[in-house]
Amino acid sequence: MAGVCVIGLQWGDEAKGKIVDLLTPRHDLVVRYQGGANAGHTVVVGDEVYKLSLLPSGILTPGVTSLIAGGVVLNPAKAIEELDELAGRNVDCSGLRMSDRAHVIFPWHFAEDRLMDHVSGDGERGEGEERTEGEKIGTTGRGIGPCYRDKVGRTYAVRLGDLYRPNLKQRIEHIAAAKNKSLAALDDSGQFEPLDPQAIYNQYAAFAERLKAHVCDATELLLTALESGKRVLFEGAQGALLDVDHGTYPYVTSSNSSGVGVCNGAGAPPQQVQKVIGVVKAYSTRVGGGPFPTEQDNATGQYLRDRGNEYGTVTRRPRRCGWLDAVALRYTARLSGVTSIAVMLVDVLSGLDELKICTAYEINGKQTKVFPSHVDDLRQAKAVYETLPGWKEEVTHCTSYDQLPKNAHAYLDRIAELVGAPVGLVSVGPGRAQTMILDESIA
Repeated sequence: MAGVCVIGLQWGDEAKGKIVDLLTPRHDLVVRYQGGANAGHTVVVGDEVYKLSLLPSGILTPGVTSLIAGGVVLNPAKAIEELDELAGRNVDCSGLRMSDRAHVIFPWHFAEDRLMDHVSGDGERGEGEERTEGEKIGTTGRGIGPCYRDKVGRTYAVRLGDLYRPNLKQRIEHIAAAKNKSLAALDDSGQFEPLDPQAIYNQYAAFAERLKAHVCDATELLLTALESGKRVLFEGAQGALLDVDHGTYPYVTSSNSSGVGVCNGAGAPPQQVQKVIGVVKAYSTRVGGGPFPTEQDNATGQYLRDRGNEYGTVTRRPRRCGWLDAVALRYTARLSGVTSIAVMLVDVLSGLDELKICTAYEINGKQTKVFPSHVDDLRQAKAVYETLPGWKEEVTHCTSYDQLPKNAHAYLDRIAELVGAPVGLVSVGPGRAQTMILDESIA
């Protein structure tokens, strides 16, 4: 059986974790393939709420192997923290596997995230917030970007498998010496405290021992599973518009978060990923800086934020909210090879008299339905809206598509038409039972 991929089509926070959790029982293996502990997934199981930022959402389903692939950058402390929390809640994590190819986040990465801020136009500095032209890019300050930088630079990179090599201490000493020089130069306060390589070695040696039972050649494990017909679910993090190569650069994450990233991040051949579920909110949100053509910095935006509890799972930062952007969604769906879409948080729209969908942009006086490749053009874009009637009824109790209001049907049908893919799932609340699977063949 070919693999199924679940990705976000917006700027992240689309409730992918819920879809992964829902589909996991239909699979043998769930693979988290990119990003790091900057991606928060909230999963509700009955009365229990789980907030995961690194471990795959599939770990909550017994009997299914969860795998962290080589495309992930791993914070060992966070992995252990989440494992301990789940163990305390009687979740069996013995089946978790971590790729020995995954790159490891070290204290110098956190320090670089703190010190590599750029001064904004008003002279203020925001901790953990890299800036370009005075606007926050949106980093969470968790060392993700600096670790990916070292991964590409190679000289100072350490992979999870390296923690078990006899030269680990010497390698940490070498890297810490070089990082101390660069970090001291970046610190304009003169209060930089040099990294202690011995303390770092002791800490990471302990991390390695604790995680040893989970570490393996995950690429071999995955390829063997695919070749033997195992059912594999690939779990994306962040959203396609944050893809480092194809998103709203530079206001992006540090990995390929669109569908094009699944193969290189997981280590799977393209022909093994034949179904791609694109997860979208029934409206749009964004965290951090960058252009957002449909943003509603007004009462409508606040309505969406309050009803949708639009605050970051990891950071608790308030999210920017706005109308659905079909131009952006059409682009990311095509880019990612989406075969069906899951529309989430439909319940948030209840109570609005009318709904708007952006169907085109006006840039420099000309209309276009093509998503711009350059952030400056997107910044100039004015949303061209189509207005649809809203609905007053609350829909959180709906368990079948037929129970939804007719105006909700019309809204979902229009989304499918504009995006170019059928709606396969609809969510009206955080619980597992509040998700309607309209097409049983999607997974």
